[in-house]
Amino acid sequence: MEGLSVRLSAHPDRSSILDDVGFTVGPGEVLGIVGESGSGKSVLALSIMGLLPPALRMSARRITLLGNDLADQPREAWRAHRGRDMAMIFQEPMTSLNPVMRVGTQIEEVLRWRGRMTGSAARRRALELLEQVEMSSPRSRLHAYPHELSGGMRQRVMIAIALAAEPKLLIADEPTTALDVTVQAQILDLLRGLQRQTGLSLILITHDLGVIAEITDRVMVLYGGRVAELAPVRVIFDSPSHPYTEALLGSIPDVTGSRHRLTTIGGSVPEAMNMPPGCRFAPRCPHRQEACELMPPAIRSLAADHSVGCIRPFGYVQTETAA
Repeated sequence: MEGLSVRLSAHPDRSSILDDVGFTVGPGEVLGIVGESGSGKSVLALSIMGLLPPALRMSARRITLLGNDLADQPREAWRAHRGRDMAMIFQEPMTSLNPVMRVGTQIEEVLRWRGRMTGSAARRRALELLEQVEMSSPRSRLHAYPHELSGGMRQRVMIAIALAAEPKLLIADEPTTALDVTVQAQILDLLRGLQRQTGLSLILITHDLGVIAEITDRVMVLYGGRVAELAPVRVIFDSPSHPYTEALLGSIPDVTGSRHRLTTIGGSVPEAMNMPPGCRFAPRCPHRQEACELMPPAIRSLAADHSVGCIRPFGYVQTETAA
């Protein structure tokens, strides 16, 4: 994806939900996308899937999936890829599943449209998918309605539906937000295991840095609709180069040291209609300079696999001097 921007259709010149976002996801790779609420994470996921509502307008230089550029294609072109080549696990399964259809019927619907299966073959495959996502008593769950299942079970059904047509890319938008800690761990282990087993690419969207550290290969830090930092997960945690990344890491509670007040980031993420003209993090940044408020910083490459959107990223001066 290159140069992705999303604006309000009614105010395209005054609004900016996403601005010049770009990244790649390789085969079998797990990319984590992290940021506060309002950073544009879910809008980014819907943009990738071609599911933005009419109130939002998307533009991009290039959106390539398996060699096909979808940037200027009509909705029909996106529809041909959804489910078959890319699929999404939504944040809240209770509002994503059809409440008046049995679980088995909802899985079979995907198989009929994408897997070209019907009748008993679709029913057998639906049962296999529930077994694959480690659903308890899978045969009886085929006949259950979503409200008869727990939150963790409903999320397993969502994962089964997403995997039904064997997509190459799976997007998980905060898939554990509504679950308790124990079930969260089970769902994350399941996603990682399925990703390794099938070799699919996974984009995991979350605000939980613990989740990011556990299962991702690379991390994109998003703030105010812009890319703040993009790097391998170990680099993000060991040597963050953007002040926002450093602030996120600093706000993680430390249970091993002495007791102290939690570190917070003052202020809040700016609204789409009220973005600052320069760096979007500048009003909250303790390291801001006058130049930060004048124009947006360009994405700077610190290494082959590490880029950051800051005029003076941590470590950049030392790297430049050493070179």
